[in-house]
Amino acid sequence: MSRKIDTPISLPSIDQVESEMNKIKYKSKFLKTLLSTISVLIVVAAAAVLLSTLLFPVVQVSGDSMEPTFKSGDILVLVKTKEINYSDLCCASWQNKTLLKRVIGMPGDSINIDSEGNVYVNDKLLEEPYVEKKSLGKCQLEFPYQVPDNKYFLLGDQRENSSDSRNPDVGCVSEDQIIGRVMFRIWPLK
Repeated sequence: MSRKIDTPISLPSIDQVESEMNKIKYKSKFLKTLLSTISVLIVVAAAAVLLSTLLFPVVQVSGDSMEPTFKSGDILVLVKTKEINYSDLCCASWQNKTLLKRVIGMPGDSINIDSEGNVYVNDKLLEEPYVEKKSLGKCQLEFPYQVPDNKYFLLGDQRENSSDSRNPDVGCVSEDQIIGRVMFRIWPLK
């Protein structure tokens, strides 16, 4: 036969129950906060991707054709827009590459570049404080040059070694080729 041993059952004190309840509440609150934070981060990341794809593309400068304005490695934010003006810095798509250039001529403009690198738009000398050394560069166009309808004439700031609208392989770019206008530089911060 087995003997039954009576052992007293002790109940936890009110303080112990409250302590355990607080631990359970803390774990529950922590998990809710963690899930909420992760959800917010996912939404913010998705919104950032959509904005950068649809409205504000981000590009990194490669090469020196826009020095001293931008240097290789600079990171820029563009704004997608159809409003393009003289001297705007734009990125254009050309043969699966992105070209960063300055708008010099609009549709229908007459462009002339003399042997010293002075640029004339509609017979007016263009003031170009952003160009350190004027040069005709590698140019295969006959001047004066008439910008075709629905096209833009683009030049790099470093005229000696820029592949731009002076080269017939690049030529003038259409509105469809323009990715966006430079809004600001985000890197480097200076």
